[in-house]
Amino acid sequence: MPSYTVTVATGSQWFAGTDDYVYLSLEGAAGCSERHLLDKPFYNDFERGAVDSYDVTVEEDLGEIQLIKIEKRKYWYQDDWYLKYITVKTPMGDYLEFPCYRWITDEKEIVLRDG
Repeated sequence: MPSYTVTVATGSQWFAGTDDYVYLSLEGAAGCSERHLLDKPFYNDFERGAVDSYDVTVEEDLGEIQLIKIEKRKYWYQDDWYLKYITVKTPMGDYLEFPCYRWITDEKEIVLRDG
């Protein structure tokens, strides 16, 4: 089962961090992954200025990653989040960067393409 390392960088502006649930899907030339909750047990994810890494294991090879989808869902109350970028290390050792550099305020899906 292929494993991807996903690194998420949160902005350093005031109130840039979030306590909301953050989900990620990888979409490649050969298929799409399921939605994965990015969460480390007993760790405060997505704090202001933080760079957090997560291992995402998929059922089968996705081929060349073309885009990623980020989805933020409310935890207690609506909590805005400033996402700088996401990098993905593929099982082959390649690094892809998906720049965002914007506030994510609503509960909707954001599509990021390789930058």
